[in-house]
Amino acid sequence: MPRLTITLSEERYQALKEAAAKRRKSLVAVIDESLDFYGIKSGQSAADLVARARRRAALSEEEALALTIAETRRERQGS
Repeated sequence: MPRLTITLSEERYQALKEAAAKRRKSLVAVIDESLDFYGIKSGQSAADLVARARRRAALSEEEALALTIAETRRERQGS
């Protein structure tokens, strides 16, 4: 597993330690949860998520694409 070194302010480090202690989790677990919360996932993980959503929605690839395009256009128009 790759390692990463980050520099945090003392206040941020203490807040991270407190959050981990309150949740009874490691610092790594809290950081992993935060990355998941912000949607930072591997390409394979994202593809798996899309595949699961597609199966649950019972849409064909063409139907899913059409829906995606329609929703994207609607959002860009501010509706």
